Amino acid sequence: MTNNNSTACEPVNQTAHIFFIIIYSLIFLVGLFLNGFTLRVYFCSAQRQASSSVTIYLKNLAASDFLISLCLPLRIINYASNSVFIKQVYCNFGASAFYLNMYASILFMGYIAANRYLKIIYPVGNHVLQTPRATYIISAVTWGFLLAMTSTYVILSLLTQEARDNVPGMVSCDVLHSKQVSLFYKVIHSCLATIFLLVLVSLIFFYSTTSRRLLLAQKTQPASSNSKKLIKSRRNMLVLVSVFCFCFFPYHLVRLPYAFIKNLLCSSSWWFFYLKELTIVVSVLNICLDPLIYFIFCKAFRAQMSLRRVFSTTQITSQVTNAHRRSSGGRLGSLRNIRKLSLTPNTNHTSVV
Repeated sequence: MTNNNSTACEPVNQTAHIFFIIIYSLIFLVGLFLNGFTLRVYFCSAQRQASSSVTIYLKNLAASDFLISLCLPLRIINYASNSVFIKQVYCNFGASAFYLNMYASILFMGYIAANRYLKIIYPVGNHVLQTPRATYIISAVTWGFLLAMTSTYVILSLLTQEARDNVPGMVSCDVLHSKQVSLFYKVIHSCLATIFLLVLVSLIFFYSTTSRRLLLAQKTQPASSNSKKLIKSRRNMLVLVSVFCFCFFPYHLVRLPYAFIKNLLCSSSWWFFYLKELTIVVSVLNICLDPLIYFIFCKAFRAQMSLRRVFSTTQITSQVTNAHRRSSGGRLGSLRNIRKLSLTPNTNHTSVV
C-alpha cells in the first residue's frame, strides 16, 4: 500500500531543483576526476607492490568515493525528470548504491583512524588488526554487511512497490514506499545513525588520546623524535576528524528526525525537506575532500605524486637543455663560419691591390 502522505508533504520548487542540479554536476566532475586519478595512482602504478594496512583502507575509501561519484548522475536526472521509470530506477538502485557507498566511506574513515591509533600504541611491530590479512577480512566483512542491508531494502521495495501513473515533481523516494518499506527504512536509518555515532565517538577518542600522549611526551622529552611523530599523528587525526564532522554530522543531525517526524510537520515541512537536501550535498562534498586524507596518510601516495612532479620537472629541464644546446650549437656554427671566412684569402681584394 503506497504511503500517499509523503506526496503532500514534499514541496516542489523548480528553482531549488535547478540549484541542486548545478551543485551536484560540479561535485560530480570534481569528484570523478580526483578519485579517478587516486584510483589510477593506487592500482595502475608502482604502488601495486606491497600494501600496508592503512593503504588497503585508503584504497577502499577511494573506491567508495569513486562509486558515489558514479551515483550522482542518477541523482541529477532524478531532479530533472518527472518520469516514473526514472524515479523507480533511482529509488530502487541509485539511492541504495549512493547510501551504501556513503556509509562505506564513513566506516573506512573510522578504520583509518583506528589503524593510526594502534600505530601510536604499538609503535614497534604490528597489532594483529594491522596486518594486511586482518585488513582484507575487515574490508570484505564491511562491504558484505552493507551489501546485505542494501539488497534487503531493494528486494523488499521491488516486491511491495505499487504501480504509479505519475510523480509530479517529487524528488524523495517516500512517494514509492509501501508501509513495509517505510518501516524497514526507519530501522535502516536507526542502524546507520548508530554506526555514525560509534565512528564519531571513536574518532574523538582517538584524537583526544593522541593529544594527551603528545602533551605527556612534550613534558618529558620536548625535542624527542617521539614528540615529532605524535605532533604529526595528531595533525593527521585532526584533518580526518574535521573532514568527517564537516561532511557527515549535519546530515545525521537532520536525517534521523526527518525520517520519523516529517509527516507530523506535513503542513510546514518544506524548510525541513530542503534542509535535509542541503545536508546531503554537504555529505557528498566528502568525495572532493578525501584526497587530502590520501595525501597526508599515505607515504606511497605522496611518493608517487613526488615522482610525477620530478618526472615533469625533468622533462621540462631536458627540453630547455636541448633547446639551449641547439641554440648554442647554432651560434657556435655561425662563429666557425665567420672564422673560416676571415681566414680564407679573398681573390677579388688581391687583384685590386
